[in-house]
Amino acid sequence: MTENPSAPGRVAGKRVLITGAARGMGRSHAVRLAEEGADVVLVDICRSLPELEYPLSSPEDLAETARLVEKLDRRAITAVVDIRDADALAAAVNDAVEQLGGLDAAVSNAGVLTAGTWDTTTAEQWRTVVDVNLIGTWNTCAAALPHLLERGGSLVNISSAAGLKGTPLHTPYTAAKHGVVGLSRALANELAAQSIRVNTVHPTGVATGMAPASLHALLVEQRPDLAPLFGNALPITMTEARDISNAVLYLVSDESRHVTGTELKVDAGVTLR
Repeated sequence: MTENPSAPGRVAGKRVLITGAARGMGRSHAVRLAEEGADVVLVDICRSLPELEYPLSSPEDLAETARLVEKLDRRAITAVVDIRDADALAAAVNDAVEQLGGLDAAVSNAGVLTAGTWDTTTAEQWRTVVDVNLIGTWNTCAAALPHLLERGGSLVNISSAAGLKGTPLHTPYTAAKHGVVGLSRALANELAAQSIRVNTVHPTGVATGMAPASLHALLVEQRPDLAPLFGNALPITMTEARDISNAVLYLVSDESRHVTGTELKVDAGVTLR
């Protein structure tokens, strides 16, 4: 891995791709990694999608993430890209890597969420969630991997507590996040010989913009019997984005140099129940 003595920190001199970087957990990952010496490539769609109840990020959000990184004296390269477009994503990553001189890790963070019972969830919702959360994760890995093959590196794929547990009322999300685990385990086996590590992170609820209001209504009005499945063991309702970013930092850093194919839970114990 690249080391830069002028940038002390746990990931000093590393260059990291982050998707969904304009706000929420993605912004938090970018700032936390920059605090510890990383330069970052920040990718986001920066427009909303009709299948989602909540708005997605804006170009201004992405620019603000870059500003926060640069305030820490680290480089930030931004690209407005839909991760469902594999060719556009690969082109953006190739361009950024040329500017930075290499790539050491990728954090596939972008994700979307819909809510509904089994009989109200639409085909369009299924396609959007699977295309972004699962195929988009694959596209991110595929865009990063050519740049990691020579010297090794780390792929960190953000799954969810719903990637380990049969969380109801957002079945496409739960299915896709389980798929991220299978994808990551398979890649961890295939890429170990090239010293490329692949791990997943599994948050409980995090206070970000990814919050369809109808999910709360479903749990309160239609299926209160399912509400306990969403409860954390620890006495918190949600965790904070920085807690997830600390896990990402560990998996990007050389502290985890022999950690691969693992599911790192930052879930306040929600999967215990």
